[in-house]
Amino acid sequence: MIRNTLSLFLLALGLQSLSAQITDPKATEVWNPVPRVVTPGQGTQPPSDAIVLFDGTHWKEWQSAKDSSAVSWTLQDGAGTVKPGGGDIVTRRSFGDMQLHLEFREPSVVKGEGQGRGNSGVFLQNRYEVQILDCYENRTYSNGQTGSVYKQSIPLVNVCRKPGEWQTYDILFTAPRFNADGILTAPARVTVIHNGVVIQLNTEIKGPTEYIGLPVYQAHGKGPIKLQDHGNLVSFRNVWVREL
Repeated sequence: MIRNTLSLFLLALGLQSLSAQITDPKATEVWNPVPRVVTPGQGTQPPSDAIVLFDGTHWKEWQSAKDSSAVSWTLQDGAGTVKPGGGDIVTRRSFGDMQLHLEFREPSVVKGEGQGRGNSGVFLQNRYEVQILDCYENRTYSNGQTGSVYKQSIPLVNVCRKPGEWQTYDILFTAPRFNADGILTAPARVTVIHNGVVIQLNTEIKGPTEYIGLPVYQAHGKGPIKLQDHGNLVSFRNVWVREL
C-alpha cells in the first residue's frame, strides 16, 4: 500500500513538473481524430445517423417476440397501439450500447389502478426493462413505477403527464461486458430522461429485470429492443436509435 501511494505521489509530482514546463498553449491541442458530423433533427425528426425503428406508418423493423411473425398491433394516425393479446414485439435488429428515443401515450380512458393502469415497458437487449406505466396520480410500488429499472431502481422523480398526453423517453444505455469465460466484468448502466427530466442517472443495472426473484447476469451479446404487451392500450410513435 505504501509503495502504491508513493508511486502515485511521484507520478503526480512528475506531471506537475511537466505541466510547469509547457508554455505554449498549442502543445496541448489535439486535432485528430476529427469528430464526424451528425445533423441534429428538426422538431420531431431524428438525427441524421439514427436508425428509425418506427415512424407510425409500418412495423417493418419489428416482429412478434413469440414466433417472429408479423406484428398485429394497430396502426392509426401516425401511432402504433398495443393490441391486447397480440404479444410483445421486438426489433429485427440487435443493439449494444445505444441512445434510444421513443414517445408513448397512456390511454385517455383510465382503467385499473397500480400496475394495472397503462402498463407496458421497453426492454433493452430484450432483458432490461425501463417501466412504462400511468403513474399520474396512481400509486404503486416505487421500484415498479414509471421510469424505474423494473424491480431494481426507483426513479429520482415522477414527471408523468396526464393520461392521453404524449410523453418521451430518451435512454442512454451501456451494455454489460463479459470476458471470454462468460464472467461479468462491467454491469449494464442506463440514464433515462423522461419528458426532459433526468430520472435515472448512470444507474447500474443488476441483471435482467425479473418479476419474481433476484437478477442474475448471464453472458450475452447484442440483443433486440422489446416493447411489452401488458394488456393495456399504450401507444407509441417516433422510435429511433443511435448505436454508440
